[in-house]
Amino acid sequence: MNRPPDAPQDTTGHAALTPGAAPAGAGWGRLVRRALLLLLGVALVALAGVGVYQRSFAQGEHSLKAATNSRLDLFASVVEARVRRLEPVPATIQLNPTVLALLRAPDPARERAANDYLARLNAHLGSVAVYVLDVRGVVLASSNLTERDDSLLGEDVSYRPYYLEALAGRSTRHFAIGSGGQAGYFASHPIYDGPRVLGVAAIKIGLDALEQTWPMLAAPALVADANQVVILSSQPAWRYTSLSPLPAERRVDLQLARTYGALRVPQFPIEVMLSVDEDTQEVQGAVSGDEARHRNALGAGGNRAGHLVLGRSLDGMDWRVLIFASLAAVRQQALIDGVGGAVTAAFLILLALYWTQRRRIEKERLASRRLLEQANAELEHQVGLRTQELTDTNEQLRREVAEREQTEKTLRAAQDELVHAGKMAVLGQLAASITHELTQPLGGIRTLAGNAAEFMRRGNHGAAQDNLSIVARLVEQMARIIDPLKSFSRKSSASPGATDVGRVVEQALFLFQLRLRHDQVRVDNRCEPGCWHGWCDANRLEQVLVNLVGNALDAMRESGERVLTLTAERREQGGVPVVALEVRDSGKGLSETDLQRLFEPFYTTKPSGVGLGLGLAICRDLVAEFGGDLQAHNHPDGGACFVLTVPVEPPVDTPTPTR
Repeated sequence: MNRPPDAPQDTTGHAALTPGAAPAGAGWGRLVRRALLLLLGVALVALAGVGVYQRSFAQGEHSLKAATNSRLDLFASVVEARVRRLEPVPATIQLNPTVLALLRAPDPARERAANDYLARLNAHLGSVAVYVLDVRGVVLASSNLTERDDSLLGEDVSYRPYYLEALAGRSTRHFAIGSGGQAGYFASHPIYDGPRVLGVAAIKIGLDALEQTWPMLAAPALVADANQVVILSSQPAWRYTSLSPLPAERRVDLQLARTYGALRVPQFPIEVMLSVDEDTQEVQGAVSGDEARHRNALGAGGNRAGHLVLGRSLDGMDWRVLIFASLAAVRQQALIDGVGGAVTAAFLILLALYWTQRRRIEKERLASRRLLEQANAELEHQVGLRTQELTDTNEQLRREVAEREQTEKTLRAAQDELVHAGKMAVLGQLAASITHELTQPLGGIRTLAGNAAEFMRRGNHGAAQDNLSIVARLVEQMARIIDPLKSFSRKSSASPGATDVGRVVEQALFLFQLRLRHDQVRVDNRCEPGCWHGWCDANRLEQVLVNLVGNALDAMRESGERVLTLTAERREQGGVPVVALEVRDSGKGLSETDLQRLFEPFYTTKPSGVGLGLGLAICRDLVAEFGGDLQAHNHPDGGACFVLTVPVEPPVDTPTPTR
């Protein structure tokens, strides 16, 4: 293996490392450092997002607790105002003499008077019902005497806790479902006759008004009694369910007291962990357990964000109010804040990276500038050496280009001269026939002119005018013979344009009309003037047709039947529309060798000394100048056939010449 002579080597003969070459492990080390930096940045962004999230969640939870506690205070005030205001009423009933008289000695008159008093009292208070019971627990008087479901008149309710507690000399209040199935809040007080308990006064307070207060809490809520049984709730499915498991003996007591009627008390559908502050009697808790089941139990308010359970005990009552505040809005805001914190941290990290990268790039730019200045100095030296070489090479190329342009001009001039020489040769061949064509009209003109002069001398002006008219027609006939010859023999450069191909064919045939008659050739011309138009130089096209027609006449000299056929058709050639002219003779045709070498310069099928073999080669070049083509083949019916194609439209990159 060849080694540059200036490559540094060590003593062992191996090529030494160049100063700029980095160890193989350097790239891997950089990759590891970048990965560690990336992981560190991601960790910082994550920590920032989590920290902001937790702080925002704690603040949102605190605000939610404050707002919820305010609503709880308002709700507790409403409950106390609507329910507890009637608790002292049973203690006042014993002041009525009619009630005391009924309890001392029951009779129908006293019963009616007591019922009337209780009815008026109940109507004034707006309670559900007011009762008076004897010491056996039998209802002696009722405010709802006409309403059979609530009057309880004559019924034994000694199983009710409010009766038992009052009979023992204690005022009591508790929740229960009445015998008519309507829930209410019962308050009772013993009726004394001196030191002896003579009976019990009880009032049933309706809870329907509390159902209208749920909207003020704006969240699922409930009210539980001393047994931890839900007695009121904004969620109908929660009513008469137990927040905590009831012992068997407690269940038996509740069934005996018919506190909840004939209803069985199932477990509350949500697992709630509660804690009570003994000082403030505030209740806090959280939902635990199966999340999907809890979302179904919470109804439309259920979500994946969880709930905060807040509540408080009602003053002077064994009831608790619990509210399930959704943490969805708090968690969503915390999530937004966390994302914002992460984005901010990411922005700061990117800003630091940008500043570090910018400083590094600035250092590299300064180092690169120094290296570039050194490289520029070396490059300028190399450029100075190469410039002279390029100058010499360019000068030589300019001389070669000039020589080639001059050679091309010479070749074009030679080609034009050959074309003109070919025209002159054709005119030389046609000279005899042209002379014959002009001799006859010239003889007639000479005779008619002499006769006209004689007629003029004799004064026969009419006859002289007739002779002169004939002379004018003969002159026009001679002009029609001479004009095509003048146009054909004109020496000019190629100038393509819109050309009537049929007119050019007609002019070419006109030059051979005497020879056609002399050789007895029948012409079948299917290319009429005005029917076929192409884009070419008319003079060059006529030269090509004259050459093709002349060759066709030479090929038919030894044929019996001599027929010259000229046809035209429009076709596509390479995606370009062209007019295809076909010149066909009735000769013996072309051999395989002729077909292969027909367009080679100096190749001819004519006898020695008759032609140079340049005609068809020049014709193909002339046709190629205006974008056409010239091909030859043998016709199936005999004879040679030459196909000349002329483009219908100018090429796209060729401007239309102005004339």
